[in-house]
Amino acid sequence: METSVLTELFLPLALGIIMFGMGLSLRMDDFKRILIYPKAVSLGLFNQLVLLPFLAFLIANLLQLSPELAVGLMILAACPGGATSNLITHLAKGDSALSITLTAFSSLITVLTIPFIVNFSIGYFIPGGEEQQLEVLGTVVAVLAITIIPVAIGMLVLKKSPELAHRMDKPFRKISAVFFIIIVLAAILKEKSNLVQFFIEAGPASLALNLATLGLGFGLAKFARLDFKQSLTIAIESGIQNGTLGITIAATLMVNSVMAIPSAIYSLIMFGTAALVIFWGNQKK
Repeated sequence: METSVLTELFLPLALGIIMFGMGLSLRMDDFKRILIYPKAVSLGLFNQLVLLPFLAFLIANLLQLSPELAVGLMILAACPGGATSNLITHLAKGDSALSITLTAFSSLITVLTIPFIVNFSIGYFIPGGEEQQLEVLGTVVAVLAITIIPVAIGMLVLKKSPELAHRMDKPFRKISAVFFIIIVLAAILKEKSNLVQFFIEAGPASLALNLATLGLGFGLAKFARLDFKQSLTIAIESGIQNGTLGITIAATLMVNSVMAIPSAIYSLIMFGTAALVIFWGNQKK
């Protein structure tokens, strides 16, 4: 994707606004819940940080994705769960406190893991692609600037002025939804000439990754003897990704619109499967 106002300004700004909105619902107590749910939080983070990239790597190889789409799928897998997972957990009547805690921790940790996963993927899927690799320190700073810092500002607003944060929460949720739709559509339309081929190639991989993470997330949680609400929450946190961040990394840091396609397609697919999860969660009540 060529450098433009979209990639250099709008994408980072839109993602920053989305993450600020997420920060309006986060408190420091959310980071202390690891002491309350140590097993659930540990398993959820394992799924997010280890299982998800491993499954993406496996699927990219098994389905023989083109090099750029394979790297794009790995970029998505390297991203944390987004604020969307908190909303879906709430609608599915899962454990919202656990969901917020997992989102908070994964957002912090993936700032450091993203460049390493992406660079490994480039080295593996694109022989001689060292020139395209992300600069680690620069990437950490960039991801901090567009994710963690806006979240921290949102948390500060909530702490200093809860009433203001409450008034801002609903409008920012709507704004975030609009920006999310614009970003996904822009990523898809940028490659409209190859859209059908990309959907044919990346669609099955994105669906397989989404279903595998949802299923294994729930299965591993039940195997660990967590209750239904916690198991459902871990499944959602495993399968709902921050596609906006994935598109931003591909389009802005990698300057490659093809690598943004898996994040865009996955973002569309995950809302379909999320609707089924919400229905299932409500049937269990």
